[in-house]
Amino acid sequence: MPSVHVHFLPTLLQPVLGAAPGGVEAFHRSSVVVIDVLRASTTIIHALAAGARQVIPVESVDRLRVLKKGLPNENVLTGGERHGVKIEGFDLDNSPFSYDEATVRGQTILFTTTNGTRALAAAREAQRIFIGAFVNRRAIVNALVAGGSDVHLLCAGTDGIITAEDCLFAGAVAGDLVASGGFSLADDASTIMAREFAAAQGGSPEQIRKVLRESRGGTNLLELGFDRDVDRCAEQDLFRFAPVWDGGSGAIRLPNGGTASQVFQI
Repeated sequence: MPSVHVHFLPTLLQPVLGAAPGGVEAFHRSSVVVIDVLRASTTIIHALAAGARQVIPVESVDRLRVLKKGLPNENVLTGGERHGVKIEGFDLDNSPFSYDEATVRGQTILFTTTNGTRALAAAREAQRIFIGAFVNRRAIVNALVAGGSDVHLLCAGTDGIITAEDCLFAGAVAGDLVASGGFSLADDASTIMAREFAAAQGGSPEQIRKVLRESRGGTNLLELGFDRDVDRCAEQDLFRFAPVWDGGSGAIRLPNGGTASQVFQI
């Protein structure tokens, strides 16, 4: 039976894999969900739902600018943030509400954020890499059940610090997978802690919103005036697709050649 693992930070992934016999090789055959609830995962999902052609995550601002110069004939937008603030000269920030259909339909988005794009880089050697958040929770679970392989739920954290919102989502998805009957919970501290944390919080919309607002990342965003963003990130199952990162092209796209008209829910 495949197992479910939770990793609280990208920097903790390799030490855990290295300590387990065959851990690295098994990871290469697994499915990974990259989780940055506030806000990269949520924003990427919104962008694709609004008709963006693809989102290309880039670790650094300098690298992104180089890539932009190499795509002079493409419909390209730049998006992202550093420490919650839009990057100077970029087209878009990291708010899901900035990525509406009028702005992003048909566009390639070069995207960099403080935490989320770094988590993606850490997951790049896995067989399948999905982008998950509360807004597509059920779709993520369905994709993982259909895949039938070991699952690693990778939390992005905030500035190298474990965050409640990512752990809550990871624990909730871990519980969903175990409840499906097709997965076992890995016997390690972080996985057990995440599952118990999610179970203790419950799954009500009010409680999820409360956890996000009181988390480190949520508090930072509230101080910057992004109240509406935090509340949107707490909403569940707005979209019925699980974005897939293609390591070959470096792009995040809709699964199986889907179109925005098939997946847009709000």
